[in-house]
Amino acid sequence: MGGIPHDHYEPSSDFEKGMQKRLPIIGLLHDTLMIPTPKNLNWMWIWGIVLTFALVMQIVTGIVLVMHYVPHVDMAFSSVEHIMRDVNGGAMIRYFHMNGASLMFFAMYMHIFRSLYYGSYKAPREVTWILGSLMMVLMMGIAFMGYVLPWGQMSFHGTAVITGLFGAIPFVGEAVQTWLLGAGAVGQPALNRFFSLHYLLPFILLGLTILHIWAFHTTGNNNPTGVEVRRTSKEEAQKDTLPFWPYFVIKDLFALAIILVVFVAIVGFMPNYLGHPDNYIPANPLATPSHIVPEWYLLPFYAILRAFDSEVWLVIAVEFLSFGIIDAKFFGVIAMFGAIVVMALAPWLDTSSVRSGRYRPMFKWWFALLVVDFIVLMWVGARPAEGIYPYIALLGATYWFAYFLVVLPLLGVLEKPLTPPDTIEEDFNAHYAPKVGGTKTIVNPAE
Repeated sequence: MGGIPHDHYEPSSDFEKGMQKRLPIIGLLHDTLMIPTPKNLNWMWIWGIVLTFALVMQIVTGIVLVMHYVPHVDMAFSSVEHIMRDVNGGAMIRYFHMNGASLMFFAMYMHIFRSLYYGSYKAPREVTWILGSLMMVLMMGIAFMGYVLPWGQMSFHGTAVITGLFGAIPFVGEAVQTWLLGAGAVGQPALNRFFSLHYLLPFILLGLTILHIWAFHTTGNNNPTGVEVRRTSKEEAQKDTLPFWPYFVIKDLFALAIILVVFVAIVGFMPNYLGHPDNYIPANPLATPSHIVPEWYLLPFYAILRAFDSEVWLVIAVEFLSFGIIDAKFFGVIAMFGAIVVMALAPWLDTSSVRSGRYRPMFKWWFALLVVDFIVLMWVGARPAEGIYPYIALLGATYWFAYFLVVLPLLGVLEKPLTPPDTIEEDFNAHYAPKVGGTKTIVNPAE
């Protein structure tokens, strides 16, 4: 698996031999759990199990909620209240599901920025990175459709704003928007569509998750050094790796337990903290909220969408050169999706010969600025589009694109990186080997 030499599953009993010939699921599970994993992985490699757990939790709680939810414009809001007040454990299940989306996005952003810092998108893991980018877009779509279902004020009017973006597409926008809503405005057909897709798409996301795991099991895990596992022999590979079970499984479960303690505390003591109070008001098409705000995890891209208004010189130039086909609204849509596309293209935009940011002095500063920029975009996305806020959003959006399109390509030429260790074993012993007599003794915990 992954070209790393290791011991594969060998059935011992007659039952296991028979199963291996007919349905080799035991061998598949064994090879998955015992896959050689770089032994120097740090705590930033825990977010995969958090994402997997959160996805399963969302599916399970979602199935229970569907048993009581009524997807009708006259009953959707009251059915959510019925779940909260009358269904046994309904409030807990609903709050777990509602805040579970926040847990998933928090873990996903941590997972993405860890991958960007340690260069996990570089060859041979480009396909794994692209799959992850597709999963991110799918998660955003699922989260948006789920936000529609309570049919509160923010749900209704947020749907009108977001689906209205498709109407900005030249020539076909109106037809696309009508097809998406099933009518000329937000109503029952739109609720039917979003409810159906919100229930279906998580299972597609689960399939992509399995494919994503298979992809990085094929190429092998990246690690903080960016150095590949030695593959010349099983003995050499064992010096760089440890079996996923029990070492990393126990580590991941320990981290998951700590994160779940915080998550359960949020669900128990402040379940509505991340929500918007307007969504506890039934949808009223005749009363628009003063400020439309999406969920916090969509705010950075919402800020990019709003940053390119009709007063930005680039938008003016593009609109002039396109003879008005690409107006400010459509330019904002292109920028919002473009922000995800440029991130997905990181494997080809990063020209550095060194994979890990640990050994790239200049890169560290630009990357730290990218993290700060993302947080600023998240903050400004929740502010009104007035005063100084549009300028902050424009500055943040400009740096986001500049980082991927300008900084990454130039750093590969201008930066003088440090020399990574020759092997993972060398890095591991430098950090974790116990000291005996003032010197570090090289050990292998698997022995």
